[in-house]
Parts: sequence; structure tokens; C-alpha cells
Amino acid sequence: MQLNHTILSLLLFTGFTAAAQVLPVTDNLIAEGLDPIPMELVKDVNRYTNVRSASFVDWHPQRREMLISTRFGNTSQLHEVRMPLGSRRQITFFDEPVSGATYQPIDGRYFIFSRDAGGNEFAQLYRYDVVDGTVTLLTDGGRSQNGGMEWNDRGDKVLYASTRRNGSDRDIWMMDPMNPSGQRLVLELKGGGWGVNDWSEDEKRFILGESVSVNESRLWMVDLQSGQRSRLSPEVDAQVVFGSARFSKDGKSVFLTTDLNHGFRYLAQLNLSSGEIKPLTKTIPWDVSGYDISPDGSQVVFTTNEAGLSKVYMLSVSNGTFKPISGIPEGLLGGIQWHKNGKEFSLGWSDARMSSDVYSYTLSSGKLERWTESELGGLVSTQLSPASLIKWKSFDGTEISGFYYKPAAKFTGKRPVIISIHGGPEGQSFPGFQGRNNYFLNELGVAIIYPNVRGSTGYGKEFVKLDNGMLRENSVKDIGALLDWIAQQPELDAGRVMTMGGSYGGYMALACAVYYSDRLRCSNDIVGISNFNTFLKNTESYRRDLRRVEYGNEQDSAMYAFLERISPLNNVDKIQIPMFIVQGGNDPRVPRSEAVQMADALRKNKVPVWYLEAKDEGHGFKKKTNTDFQFYSTILFVKKYLLAP
Repeated sequence: MQLNHTILSLLLFTGFTAAAQVLPVTDNLIAEGLDPIPMELVKDVNRYTNVRSASFVDWHPQRREMLISTRFGNTSQLHEVRMPLGSRRQITFFDEPVSGATYQPIDGRYFIFSRDAGGNEFAQLYRYDVVDGTVTLLTDGGRSQNGGMEWNDRGDKVLYASTRRNGSDRDIWMMDPMNPSGQRLVLELKGGGWGVNDWSEDEKRFILGESVSVNESRLWMVDLQSGQRSRLSPEVDAQVVFGSARFSKDGKSVFLTTDLNHGFRYLAQLNLSSGEIKPLTKTIPWDVSGYDISPDGSQVVFTTNEAGLSKVYMLSVSNGTFKPISGIPEGLLGGIQWHKNGKEFSLGWSDARMSSDVYSYTLSSGKLERWTESELGGLVSTQLSPASLIKWKSFDGTEISGFYYKPAAKFTGKRPVIISIHGGPEGQSFPGFQGRNNYFLNELGVAIIYPNVRGSTGYGKEFVKLDNGMLRENSVKDIGALLDWIAQQPELDAGRVMTMGGSYGGYMALACAVYYSDRLRCSNDIVGISNFNTFLKNTESYRRDLRRVEYGNEQDSAMYAFLERISPLNNVDKIQIPMFIVQGGNDPRVPRSEAVQMADALRKNKVPVWYLEAKDEGHGFKKKTNTDFQFYSTILFVKKYLLAP
């Protein structure tokens, strides 16, 4: 908010009132058709835009200290925290956000982090020397993606994946970070779904993961010297997930997650001699969402995703038994990693009323310690709306669920509704902290519903498949059934409903405007797909095949015709409601052409269109000044088109 505070100060100093002025449109923004943003709104919304959060990045290998990511300025950067609730000392100071890093695992004299430019997702690797703060570029610095690092045990080399060879295929490279000029190509591969899972203790082998789709992935064992790879996961007829593989401490087996012969992903152990896969957590009817093996190899801490909420368990490797860990409150968890002392692990925690912060859990004492306390910007957590789980039946009897946030109790009468649809489509909406969206709940009296339509993850592998290929429109019909549910709720106004979403959720917002223009007031498409065929043609080549598996292969004439038929761009004449389109100029996933062609078509049909593009952003806005401008504009759009009588 520094820019906005400066503007306010200048206006007051020169004798103008803030209410008489508007927020300037900076050179990095394209704002077409938007109403001007009054400075009075900027002032009114201020406390909702200054909420912070923190996420765990890495433990220091020798000391009880950690790296976290949080934002104090315009972008998230790396900070050092030396004790629970210690000061957050900022380490990186870039215009672009930095959120991931890994310490050199022996003495921590440097760490490696990744950063892209303007949201283009061509992440490069850098070395940060702790002693003097020197930053050294380690990768090619061009239009390549680099990441997924795995250290050897001696801490002098990393394996990582890179698209540098041709921009499309993700190969495996090895590098000494202190001598990056000597790095070499280890394995040349075809496709963009490859990545290193783990490196053996003797450094002779590593586990290679191959992602085909959300429903199918494979594991390979690679001989580092020869580059020869052999199939590690069994060949099966059905689509099966094998992923998140790690060597056991003795090197005789591999831990992994899989949904082999099961509806959900469970933790299993693969014997490297016999090939036998031993299920470890199959009795839990939910997905295992993450795990980490203790330094001595005796225990595994893992989390499950249980109807959108997280649960933590501890597994004994010696006998395969596990039990839930007590003392961790219900909420959303992530960032679980053992410290090398073997006594504690990190975790990130949040819920509907608290933004994400970093904690540690000591196993022997059961002590949960808070390491960061992020500011809520003036919001009071107890006054924020909790999330309620709701369920409804869709057109074919399939049960769909979502999370419902009610407006503040001070609002009476039937309340307008925002339906916010997640991206992916292999994503999931969680009952998480609403941050700035609390403004809609607390100040405008708008209810918010986050549906998990068919195709969402977290509800079993068969549910994920229900929108694949030519079943795509069925997920849109799930929103139609939600509109029916809204009409049955006495406190909700079915005549004032808005859809919004990002990425695939942006497509859903557009598709709902096609299908349900007579039942919606307006819609907000954020980096959404307007035509699947043009999207598949123009998305970056390293991800094209992975998207074809989900959306359908446009090279097949029947599928091409189907995608043409359902694409919102080709049904634009059916959209009769105002549309707010938001786009990042450098988006490599859903290129700006998808937004531009949709906006042009709507304008041609005389439909009100607001178009906002940030030239220095990619697949969604990350810089605070840009996200603030988007938020102010969304408020004005909601007031003008959703809240109108």
C-alpha cells in the first residue's frame, strides 16, 4: 500500500479531498471499460488488502532456524527466522516474488532459490551465499524452466529438471552449485512431465517420475553413470498414480503414494528386490497429500486431505502401524518437513479465520510452537465468517459439495451470491482464509460459495475422471444444480448471482455465462480459456501434451469439433451479462490471446466488458499493487452489476 499512501498524502497536502480523486492507472496496466477507482474506496478497503501470510521454505541444516516466505513490500520474498516468534529478517529483495529455496544440506553456507520474470514461469536457479549475500545465476537465464532440485547426501551436487534443450522436453541435469559451468546433461527425455523424486545415498541411482495426467504417473530407476532407466512402478492396464517416491534409509525399498487397486491415494512401500508393493495407509478412505521420512528413517509423518481439511499421522517404519498426532488444531496444513535433529517437523497452518503461519511440532513433548505471526491488517479473526460444508445433487444424481461463507450477521434479507470456481480442473477448493474477500462478506453482505464440481481432486480418482474429454460440459451443469440449490435457500437471492474463477475456473465462469445468462447477473473471468483449440495451440509447448490428456486431443477431428462446439468464444451470442476479464500479459499457460479474443467478441455483441491486463504478470497477479488494483476494480464491478436492485 506504499504507493496508495503516497498518493493520498499528496492529495491532502495540495488541498484536494481523497473522495474527489481517482487511483491512477499505472503504465504496466491496460484498463479498458473499467469505472475509475475513487481514492475513498482505496482508503476504505485498506485493512482488507494488508493481510499477510507466511509459508515454510526450509530448515537450516545445523541450527534450529528456518527460511520462510512472506511479503512486506510489493512481492513475497525469503526471510530468516532464528527462533519461534523471532523477527523475520528479509534476505532477498527482488521486484519479482521468491517463494522457494533449499539450503546446502551439510553446513547451510548457501541456498539455492528460483525466480522467474514477470510471471512468465521460466524459472531460473540462483545461489545465495549467506556470508556476503552474493547472488549467482546457475542456469542458462533464457526461456527455460528449471527446478525440482534434489541434493546428494554430501551436499555438493544437485539433480534438477530443465527444458533448456528445446523449450518443450524436460531433461535431467546434474550440477555442482559452486561450479555451475561444469554441469552436464544426465538424461535426455521426451515430454514435459518428468522430474527427479530422490537420489540414492550412494549417488549411483535416482528415482525419476513421469507424469502423464492427474490419473496416471509412473516411476523409473535411473543409473546415474550410464543414464539407463528401468521401470520401477509396475505396468498395469488401468490408469494408476505412482508418485512422491523416496528411498528408505537402508536403500532396500522405496516409499511412494499410489492409488493402485484403490479409490484414493495411499502411502505404500515398494521392495526393490521383489517389486512387491506393501500398502501402509490403505485403510484411510482419503488421499495422502504429503509425507516426510525422519532423518533416521524410523518414522514417517504424513497428512491426509479429509473433505478439504487436513489430518496429521505418524507411521512407524518397523511395524507399519500409524496413529493420528494430537495437539494440532483442525485446519489446512502444508510445508511438513523434519528438521535434521530428528526431534521436530515444520508445518504451515491456517483456517477460515486465520491466514497461514509457520509452526513446529516436537514429537516427544507434543509441543506445537508458532514461528510466525502474520498480521491481519486490522481484521479481527473472531469476527470473520467460518466455512460451512454444503452438498447438492447434480443433474445425474452425482453428489457435489462445496464451502459456503455467510455474510456478516448485520445484513438482513436475501443476500446476493458470488460462486467462485477453482482452477485445474484437477484442483480443489478448501475451507481456507478469505483474506481480502472478507470485504464482500463483511462490508457488502455478499455470500461466497466455493464449489468442488466433478473433476476436482480430493474425492477419489473416479470423481476426477467425470469431466474428462467429451464429459466437459457436465461440470458446468454442476453449477446449474448449485443455482437450483441457491434458489431453495431462504437467506440467498437467486436473482443476484455472479460467477467467477481463474484459469480453468475462468473457463467455467465463461461457460456458465453461456449456459445461464438468464440466471446470472454478471461474471468475472480471470486468465480463463475461451476456446480450447486456440488454447492448446498457443499454450507453452512443455505443457501441451499434459493438457491434451485432460481436455482432449484437438488433433483428433471429432474432438476438435467437440471443443469448438463447447468453447465460450463460439457461443458468445448466448452471453447477455456484463463480463470482467482479467489477464496477465506474460501468461505461459493461458496466453493473453484467449482473453483478448473473448473481450473483442463480447464488445462486438454490445455486451458490457471490463478488461484488465497487467503487463508484468503471468497466470494470475502476484504483485501487491496489481492485486490491489484488481480487487478495487472487482468491488466496483460487484457494486455496479451484482448489487444493483
